Amino acid sequence: MNRISRFFARPVALAAVGFSLLLGATSCAMTSRVGVTSDFDHSVNFRAFKTWAWYPQQPTDSEGGPAEGYQSFLDTRLRTAVESEMVKKGLTRVDKNPDVYVAYSAKVEDKQRSNAGYGSPFGYPYYGYGYGAFGRGAYQPITDYKAGTVIIDLVDAKRKQLAWRGFGEAQIDQQTISEQEAYRIVGSVLGSYPPTDTQAKR
Repeated sequence: MNRISRFFARPVALAAVGFSLLLGATSCAMTSRVGVTSDFDHSVNFRAFKTWAWYPQQPTDSEGGPAEGYQSFLDTRLRTAVESEMVKKGLTRVDKNPDVYVAYSAKVEDKQRSNAGYGSPFGYPYYGYGYGAFGRGAYQPITDYKAGTVIIDLVDAKRKQLAWRGFGEAQIDQQTISEQEAYRIVGSVLGSYPPTDTQAKR
């Protein structure tokens, strides 16, 4: 029996391989999951909204830089992602007299989580060191990560009141939200719009 066969024949080795695969699957889930919540004005008839425009006082630089007369990369990515999703929702962008205005804000924060095996800030289990992995009293390390947060508001243009707000947060790879991550987060946030008939009747 060669070395490779002897390695996989050992129970400890098999357990190590299985644990590695589990961590790999969890890592993939962490890069694809977006935590989303939303709230809305229950008196609004969202089916009546057909057109939209950017909110006139929308800041031009979400990253807080000294941008004047141009947009940051983050703003460009978010605007492109929002415009793409609004088309999917059947809403048409117009220059004047829209049914709703759209505004957004975004930020990246440094956060921490305890890998205790019970769960994560994004709603799925994280199988790191902790009680869930090695029993009571096991070491529970803290993991640093970056979280990208995007808030999207739909403002009733006629009433000039907030009609719907969507909030999304996801773990990201860098200090800013990349193009791919912008589409992923914005798509998840606007995926909960419009509210369902059941929600609207509450």
